[in-house]
Amino acid sequence: MRRPLFLIFLFVLVDVLGFSLILPLLPYYARTFGASAAVVGLLLASNPAAQFISAPLLGRLSDTYGRRPLLIVSIVGTVVGFLILGFANSLLILFVSRILDGFLGGNTSLAQAYITDSTDDAGRAKGLGMIGAAFGLGFVVGPALGGGLSVFGYAVPAFAAAGLAVINLVGVVLWLPESLTPERRAALAARPRPSLGLSRVLQVFRQPCLGSVLAIRLGFSFAFTAFEAVFALYAQYRLKLDAQATGFVLTYVGVLSVLVQGVAVGWMTKRFSESRLTLFGSALLAVSLLGWAWAPNLPMLLVVLAPLALSGGLLNPVLSSLLTKFAHQDQVGEVLGLSTSIGSLTRVITSATGGWMIGSLGAWAPGLAGGILMLGVAAFTYVRLLPLPVPATSDCDRDSALPEPAHP
Repeated sequence: MRRPLFLIFLFVLVDVLGFSLILPLLPYYARTFGASAAVVGLLLASNPAAQFISAPLLGRLSDTYGRRPLLIVSIVGTVVGFLILGFANSLLILFVSRILDGFLGGNTSLAQAYITDSTDDAGRAKGLGMIGAAFGLGFVVGPALGGGLSVFGYAVPAFAAAGLAVINLVGVVLWLPESLTPERRAALAARPRPSLGLSRVLQVFRQPCLGSVLAIRLGFSFAFTAFEAVFALYAQYRLKLDAQATGFVLTYVGVLSVLVQGVAVGWMTKRFSESRLTLFGSALLAVSLLGWAWAPNLPMLLVVLAPLALSGGLLNPVLSSLLTKFAHQDQVGEVLGLSTSIGSLTRVITSATGGWMIGSLGAWAPGLAGGILMLGVAAFTYVRLLPLPVPATSDCDRDSALPEPAHP
């Protein structure tokens, strides 16, 4: 693993560790200020909602000014957000801390853009799989560490997360080189940029290749974030698991995701096209989510969660890789930021609706809805994505490229 990519892996790992330290504790922290369950849901949704707005802008700025400066800005925002969280003395301050971190904390899409700059088409999915592996490893260690620190007070994990973010900041400032050359940044700055907004999003979605992959990403994000958002509630309602048992199950999923994204993705992308892997992953996730909906006991749940972790761990890096190949090289940061926004938006919606589905319809409802959705995604992939030319050898929708500047 080349040094810059190894540093990016460590950067994402430390970033996710900081995030996962405090995420499971936020509901308890908020309740110390008298927050109701509905308000806790809004608090959890506030961070991805802010990311939804800011991620494309951060990605576009990184296309023009470089990945490293925007990574530094993003990490500084994370440090400040966690410090505000640790010093919070009201519910309002909790919201401020999470919204600030969401607006400036576009770390994942910036890391993906850095890897895209540093890898060729053949190795891109494997490189992006490193980010998924870092996520999985962070979510294995972080919640347990945060739970241990919480015995000293809910502010302590927040300060620990801020400390980890400072380590990240020092690492990026001292050791991480810029992945975009000065000549490349100058060329990007000289090109006209379409305005950001809903019209730009619709323009990207209308493109045959890039729009198809983003549509698949949207469906996948809805289905998988529904699992992530309500699994703890599902485990309590359907299987009567306590918090410790639920944590062990999520650790099991995290370990499997690390193995898939850190090892299996590179092996599979050498043997199969990313379009076919997308079809396979979508179909497998559909079956897994349906199995999750109807799992009658814990042993069967563990069986069902293995292919669910495999499919989720496969689709994340493969779809990100396809996006970078279909996007014009001038817009990689913007497109990855848009992909991050899609994930953030779906997390907002599923966090708000998943609990309602379980309480009103039953614990099976999110899994059934997600399974049906992924069956549609698999069909869409077969009809729209498989016939498309290989991105590395075709122009596909190079209409996504920025227009050449007019010469005087």
